[in-house]
Amino acid sequence: MSSNLSLTRRELLAAATAAGLGASALAGVAPKRPAGFLAVSSANGMRTVDKAIEMMKAGEDTLEAAVSGVNIVELDPSDMSVGFGGLPNEDGIVELDASCMHGPTYSAGAVASLRNIKTPSRVAKLVLERTDHCLLVADGALQFAKMHGFKEEDLLTEPARQAWLRWKENLSDQDDYISPQERNRPPRPTGTITCLCLNDKGDMSGVTTTSGLAYKIPGRVGDSPLIGCGVYVENEIGACGSTGRGEANILMNGSRIVVENMRHGMAPEAACVDVLKRICTQTVDKRLLRSPGVPDFQLQFYAIDKSGRHGGGCIHPGSQYAVHDGTSSRLARCAAVIV
Repeated sequence: MSSNLSLTRRELLAAATAAGLGASALAGVAPKRPAGFLAVSSANGMRTVDKAIEMMKAGEDTLEAAVSGVNIVELDPSDMSVGFGGLPNEDGIVELDASCMHGPTYSAGAVASLRNIKTPSRVAKLVLERTDHCLLVADGALQFAKMHGFKEEDLLTEPARQAWLRWKENLSDQDDYISPQERNRPPRPTGTITCLCLNDKGDMSGVTTTSGLAYKIPGRVGDSPLIGCGVYVENEIGACGSTGRGEANILMNGSRIVVENMRHGMAPEAACVDVLKRICTQTVDKRLLRSPGVPDFQLQFYAIDKSGRHGGGCIHPGSQYAVHDGTSSRLARCAAVIV
């Protein structure tokens, strides 16, 4: 190809952005412009959004702000869904997953089945910054963390151990090995935290971190460390994170589609609800249903767009998310698919 026909990566990105904005204009949607500071998290992230806004206002990058925000919960032993104190796998071992995306550089990093490290989001950020990979798992992720100075620690707290012991004593119909007779079982705890950040320059980043499904089969990987599932960021469009049943999200690649919905003009809340409706329609296993089209599990998406709009969606009513608009933080309602 002659040099006068070649395009730099910057020119290609500019052309793609211009094309996207042109398509939005044709669809009657105004081009998105940044509207100040914004941080969104799951309902357990009130301290997270406060910290993220504080750091962005001090000039920190959006990814550092998001990771520092979720570190508060990862290090809190009273939150049994994330990091230190998280509920263990079926063998009583805490295994952690995390992923992050940096909007300005369109880069990502993740870790899965990481043991003995309290802050997997920090390790995921290092995968993004210090490797040519997107995802490290299990022993490889642990060795990488240790290489960068992380110290191994026992993550199983006494309350988490007691909860695991109660589950172990009633294991017969509560594990992940399904016999033909086991079709109706109560749900087990799931829990995660996500954080999405937008600064006054219009740059975005996101992170999702979890201890995963309680009492899972060792080595099980949920949606949280999978780019496009647990988190997805496109700097010129928006960002999305998820909590809840990971397997349902993995099958849909949900966060990626939420962002794509926003590309085509949907507001964040509507973009989340659309994907959740698809998940409900595609959930046909009777073991996972209360009735046709009504899953017997919860799943949430949280989203922000370039203009500073935010929204959340859930399958069943009752979910909330934390939001800080640069002035104050509050809990907002997730729109429910099943009412």
